[in-house]
Amino acid sequence: MDETLVEFIKRTIMKIPITEMMPILKAWDFLSEKQLQTVNFRQRKESLVQDLVLLCEERRASIHDAALLDIIYTQFHRHQKVWDVFQMSKEPGEDIDLFDMEQFKSSFVKILQRALKNVTVSFRDAEENAVWIRIAWGTQYRKPNQYKPVYVVYYSQTPYAFTSFCPLKSNMPLLGQALTVASNHHKIVKMDLRSRYLDSLKAIVFKQYNRTFETHNSTVPLQDRTLELDIHMDSRIIHENRIEKERVQRVTQETFGDYPQPRLEFAQYKLETKFKSELNGDILAERKEPLRCLIKFSSPHLLEALKALAPAGIADAPLSPLLTCIPNKGMNYFKIRDK
Repeated sequence: MDETLVEFIKRTIMKIPITEMMPILKAWDFLSEKQLQTVNFRQRKESLVQDLVLLCEERRASIHDAALLDIIYTQFHRHQKVWDVFQMSKEPGEDIDLFDMEQFKSSFVKILQRALKNVTVSFRDAEENAVWIRIAWGTQYRKPNQYKPVYVVYYSQTPYAFTSFCPLKSNMPLLGQALTVASNHHKIVKMDLRSRYLDSLKAIVFKQYNRTFETHNSTVPLQDRTLELDIHMDSRIIHENRIEKERVQRVTQETFGDYPQPRLEFAQYKLETKFKSELNGDILAERKEPLRCLIKFSSPHLLEALKALAPAGIADAPLSPLLTCIPNKGMNYFKIRDK
């Protein structure tokens, strides 16, 4: 092992929390159970990391072994990345091909390596026919930068792929080409959908959020749920319109469903409109360029926050379709223009 690889493994192990060290190392499955038993996991972290690096040197770990460890760490901490969604499509009338994962991997690597001399591509199969791909980009004259990789999660036999932020924007067309050709598609487009929560993005594009996120019984009568809401109302409120509250609760349930919402942190709306005025000579009305405005709603759990607005009396029910359509449209970036 050269010094560069030793340093990369050392940094990768160092960023793993002590509480997750053993689960991640076991998932890595590079060091044997017998080797792990020789390590004192209660010593100072610096000493622990040094012992693990020595074991990796004994096993002659390769760059792909180290990259696999980094993939597993990222799977444990996927929420630390910002994920974009890409949708692929076939030609009209094109037949659906039988999918071969090994062929996909081979084709994907060949396309990247034909265009770039220095690139490291590593794979790890995951649940639900998904494959995690880690790409460390280099240039024609520089070795791949292992500290700024891009991650791709592709679900086989689906048109969707999820990618983390890519520091080299110029490589994104190449990445899109590799995904499209390797998965036997014709075209790829970036969706207006982004979040740190990969599972929520997956649930939105696969229309699974009414099942995946369901954690409670949805058969509770509406009246009982309304009474439940009453308990948490401000005790200073004396006059309450029970019929209106029941209507709000019913409309909210019809709009959002009776299940937890996928987790998104924001929704962004770009507005472009021409100023209209009946007054002659109005400066804004004569302006040729449209007025532009950007509005951003943000919250640790935006859709649940929107769902709670009307029942809390903060907004009227129903909410604007521009706010409630986010999961159905699979978008949290919107551009609004004059018709």
